[in-house]
Amino acid sequence: MSLTLNLLTDIEGVAVGHATDPVLGSGVTAIVFDEPAIASGSVLGGAPGGRDTALLDPSMTVQAVDAFVLSGGSAFGLDAAGGVQAGLREIGRGFQVGTMRVPIVPQAILMDLLNGGNKGWGLYSPYREMGYEAFKAAKAGAFELGTVGAGTGATTATFKGGIGSASAVTSSGHKVGALVAANALGSATVGEALHFWAAPFEENEEFGGLGLPADFDTRMRLKGVNVTATTIGVVVTDAVLTKPQAHRLSIMAHDGLARAILPAHLPLDGDTIFSASTGRKALGNPAEFLEICHLATLVTARAIARGVYEATSLPVPNAQVAWRDKFGSPAK
Repeated sequence: MSLTLNLLTDIEGVAVGHATDPVLGSGVTAIVFDEPAIASGSVLGGAPGGRDTALLDPSMTVQAVDAFVLSGGSAFGLDAAGGVQAGLREIGRGFQVGTMRVPIVPQAILMDLLNGGNKGWGLYSPYREMGYEAFKAAKAGAFELGTVGAGTGATTATFKGGIGSASAVTSSGHKVGALVAANALGSATVGEALHFWAAPFEENEEFGGLGLPADFDTRMRLKGVNVTATTIGVVVTDAVLTKPQAHRLSIMAHDGLARAILPAHLPLDGDTIFSASTGRKALGNPAEFLEICHLATLVTARAIARGVYEATSLPVPNAQVAWRDKFGSPAK
């Protein structure tokens, strides 16, 4: 079984849409499931922001979600889930409560308020409308990476952050994919050089094929000590999982985050990973789930590096330099 796009949408039944505003320096990404997906998630950063994340705990009643939302805007960005809910309600989706349907749309936000974009939006933030726009744009197949959607205003300690994605297939044919908005207090690169911490896991030169440096610079690099930052993402498999298994998948994805960013999960990071199962392919034995967990780690690390590798600087004064600004355009 082959993957054609190396994206989260290699998982059948998953659509992705972006809303991007480079002048605002922010955006929204919607991950929409064709059918409700068994879902969970985990928060390991010390300064998270989210909506409906408590229901993802394995002990909670609701088992499945209709969509996930990743957004810039810090706490203002939490309005974005309302826009995605509105789009889902239009098409009759949602958890049945009596005669009503309530779309289940957990969301995580990242801090991009200080990146130089124009945040003078007036009384109400634009994120609800951007959420609806991202929902309407959601589709299967290819989608943009880098400075788009929730990654529009993302930054890291060394280079511009952005949206990245990657996918893989287990030996038994289960698919695993990740989508991440890399916006870390730490760095995805080894020092300020061109090499990525995720290099050992790279596939097909997806972030340059540069390997690892001869010497490692492990000094702590932060983009500030009076700011917050958050790397947020989604990992999805087509395997049939229980909610507790989906929760474990999100924890394994955090292992990938920690392999791609140094340092990770700081008190001022809000690192959050959602997880889901579309339930298209049954598990044959326990070892198959272990391999899915392993690949969740790898695709998350690869997605983070791709997000930084594909990013471009914002069109604003004093914008953070992008990796490609310093080291050249990505090889295709």
